[in-house]
Formats: sequence, C-alpha cells, structure tokens
Amino acid sequence: ELGDLLFQVVFHSQMASERGLFGFADVVQAICDKMVQRHPHVFGDAQVASADAQALAWEEFKAQERSGDHDSSALAGLTRGLPEWIRAAKLHQRAARAGFDWDDADGVLDKLDEELTELREAVDAGAPVERVEEELGDLVFAAIALARHTGADPGRALRRANAKFERRFRAVEALAAERGIELSNAGLAELDRLWEEAKNEVV
Repeated sequence: ELGDLLFQVVFHSQMASERGLFGFADVVQAICDKMVQRHPHVFGDAQVASADAQALAWEEFKAQERSGDHDSSALAGLTRGLPEWIRAAKLHQRAARAGFDWDDADGVLDKLDEELTELREAVDAGAPVERVEEELGDLVFAAIALARHTGADPGRALRRANAKFERRFRAVEALAAERGIELSNAGLAELDRLWEEAKNEVV
C-alpha cells in the first residue's frame, strides 16, 4: 500500500516535470524544509513545554504561512478532502483557539440537549429530509465538540460503538437461530428482548 502511495507521488511529479513545473526532488525538498521549519524543537534550539504547546506552535506556523493569503479567517486552509467528522473536530479546535468556545463540558451537554430537542421537533413535524439532515448535522457537530472538551477521540468512540453493535447484533442473530426465530418476521417486542439478552451476554 505504501508502494501504491509512492507510485502516485512519483507519477504526478513526473507529469509536472514534463511540464517544467517541478520534479520529485523538489517534492522531497519541500516536505523536508516544511518539517524543519515547523519543528524547531526537534531540528533547532526551541523548547516546548508539552504536546499541547507543540500543537499550538504548529498551528501558529501554519497561520504565518497563510498570512499572505486573502483569507485571514482562523478557519482558513482547512482542506475539504477530510472525512467530515475529522474536519468538524478541526473546525472546533480552530474556533476554540480564537476564543469561540464553551467554558466546560456542561455547556456542550446543554447544547446537545438543545440540538436533540430541535431534531425531535423536526422529525415529529414530518419536516423535509433536508431540514432533518440540518438538525442531525448540528447534533453530531455538537457531539464532536463534547469529545474535545472531555478528551475523548470521536473516531475511536465511533469505532468502539460500531464494534460493540456488531458483536451484539451477531449475538442477536445467534440467539434467534437457536430458537428458530426469523429476524425479518420478528416483532419489535421480540427483537427488543433478544437485544437486551445479547447486551447481558456480550460486552
């Protein structure tokens, strides 16, 4: 897989070289220069007190690099190619560094309650799917803010939730097979009973 990635870098560098733009050596030099510039505590005499301080310094270096751009927003430069949950986390981080943030996790929990209420109202009112998506997006965005305030990793949290659901659903399937129950024909009450039983058996 790394070879596939390297092939793409070499391939695009060669195309650029044939157009007189840059070559593979220029790509290597550029990334080396950037790493040295952004890590003076590694390649120079600078001192950083913690990983958080280094992360802040990293953002400051990037802000300096963007200072010549027309977009002076604290959110400037965030790529749109990221998975949306990662981009949301970065948006929260940038806004918080600019002072736009809740004081503590309780404030975010209150926001989650507010967003959940608005989502429920939209669903109950039979709102168009676009409205539901908007409210659902607000809820997820607030949940990612809560992850940052509590030190939780939203990606890891979702992976764990996915894995837990898969384990428990497979347990439900196994219980249903043992008892000759066809899941597609089972009623909601029976499915709930199987789910609760699976939760007690599978962590």
